[in-house]
Amino acid sequence: MNWYFGWGSILAAFITGAMLGTRFYPDDFLGGYASFRRRILRLGHISLAALGMINILFSQTSLAADPSLRLTIASVGFVVGGVTMPAVCFLSAWRVGMRRLFFIPVIALIVAAVQILRIGPP
Repeated sequence: MNWYFGWGSILAAFITGAMLGTRFYPDDFLGGYASFRRRILRLGHISLAALGMINILFSQTSLAADPSLRLTIASVGFVVGGVTMPAVCFLSAWRVGMRRLFFIPVIALIVAAVQILRIGPP
């Protein structure tokens, strides 16, 4: 699951990067380079790539083959974080109030990382 999600997320990063890149050159695009809307869209684009890579890395560890509850929680947490982080970023660019939802991806990713740390190295 994490391998497919990771590569899908990287593909989505390429697509969103291409979409944002078609308009990056005007100084006033989305309120200017330093505007919240433009920064949060960039963060959403980068989170697609970064969390996609984390999912791929997780899928390639020997831990990923272990069917334990902790690893299942970690696997799901990485996917939930990988879906919700860019989604909340993109939604926050649309409606600033959506930034209150950042607790969802943050908790999912923290839970995933804590489970990996509790298991220890392979």
